[in-house]
Amino acid sequence: MKVLVPVKRVIDYNVKARVKADQTGVDLANVKMSMNPFCEIAVEEAVRLKEKGVATEVVIVSIGPAQAQETIRTALAMGGDRGILITSDADLEPLAVAKLLKAVVAEEQPGLVLMGKQAIDGDNNAVGQMLSALLDWPQATFASAVEIAGSTAKVTREVDGGLQTLDVDLPAVITADLRLNEPRYASLPNIMKAKKKEIAQKTVADYGVDVAPRLTVVKVTEPAKRSAGIKVESAADLVSKLTTAGVL
Repeated sequence: MKVLVPVKRVIDYNVKARVKADQTGVDLANVKMSMNPFCEIAVEEAVRLKEKGVATEVVIVSIGPAQAQETIRTALAMGGDRGILITSDADLEPLAVAKLLKAVVAEEQPGLVLMGKQAIDGDNNAVGQMLSALLDWPQATFASAVEIAGSTAKVTREVDGGLQTLDVDLPAVITADLRLNEPRYASLPNIMKAKKKEIAQKTVADYGVDVAPRLTVVKVTEPAKRSAGIKVESAADLVSKLTTAGVL
């Protein structure tokens, strides 16, 4: 079974994002970029499936600028077999990304699409669900455990009330949650091997997909700064202030 893993290049999670002076978006100039953490979890799970003999090939795909090739190389160093880079300097909306991935699926014919539940830049949590709908494939989102048996995937999902277990027929779309696994660190030998692995260069035009934006960003602002807290002298004083605030 071939597994397709989409990955995204985002601002490193350790970096504090800065809003542009004109409030049109986030300033990406001279900012450290890395693989989206949820995508990294999806790559790790796909590689584990290959190590178990369930998957035969792990294909990494990324949509973004030329620098996204570095993100693909990271995934290949973790154990991916080959990559596909669809170059686009525009920040594509989730629907456009889902349409492109649908075209890649039609070309690659994977038995499973395993991806992060969301990217930490836009926090849309939409591409997996949209891709499932466009493909008319089953979906299992927020996966914290995945077991493949024959043509069925048993997926444990994290939901508000606890855990939910689903059986989905393959091919399917599965999105990874935080507790699915702990991604490995790529070893130096594997990093060197990844440099020789194939990355096919594509463009949006190669797939003939309409990626015209449907949304307009009106304004991007930083969150309001939290006001400083106060210290209370006693428990009675705390209860009094909570009562006054309507908490109690």
